[in-house]
Amino acid sequence: MTTTATPPPRTGLLVVQPVKRRHCAECRGGPLSLLVLEEGAPRCLDCADLGQLVFLPRGDTALTRRSREGSALSAVVVRFNRRRGRYERQGVLVEEAALARAEERCLADAEARRRRRARDARRRAAEDVRFTEAFAEEIRRLFPGCPDDRAYAIAGHASVRGSGRVGRGAAGRALSEGAVTSAIRAAVRHTDTPYDQLLMSGVPRHEARRRIAPAVETTLAGWRAGEDRGEGRGEGEAKRG
Repeated sequence: MTTTATPPPRTGLLVVQPVKRRHCAECRGGPLSLLVLEEGAPRCLDCADLGQLVFLPRGDTALTRRSREGSALSAVVVRFNRRRGRYERQGVLVEEAALARAEERCLADAEARRRRRARDARRRAAEDVRFTEAFAEEIRRLFPGCPDDRAYAIAGHASVRGSGRVGRGAAGRALSEGAVTSAIRAAVRHTDTPYDQLLMSGVPRHEARRRIAPAVETTLAGWRAGEDRGEGRGEGEAKRG
């Protein structure tokens, strides 16, 4: 199966940016930068009656929406991501006149949209701070021995918006015990064990995890029991002094 044979089902017209070199099955032109699959065969935009459209890359939501609204004919452009094993949206094809009108509208209200984006960014930043604090508090509740600075650092790393990390998943947003424990276990693995050095030396990931698992679980058990190793060392040094 080729990577252009089974694009994802969508409503409306779909155009593919091919990963491999493809030629039009009708006019034999190519290699094609964009193609339409008709009954499994690639066709260039001209043969698919889409040659009059222009490509608008993804990135500007307002421009894309307005261009598609004003275009009698449009298509979504996708490309297969081999690493993720899925098709991903790259932009749209729209009528050139519709794109020009959309650009004029966007320029006219650019300042208003900029202010709105700034307000939205401040709101999201405040939400992120509150969520990070709640995540850190849940870490301290489940692992009372975890130092406060570590708890906040772990929470901050796990809850970065758009990162795909455990704190941004549904379980993380719900502050489930499993998600919080996964975040703190990962932090201990990378920070308090030679895990990263093992990976860099060529040890397979599963074997590296097996080797450092006892150290990770010992640290977690101590923190669950309320043992703060950092503060313990400080007290010992103070007594010796």
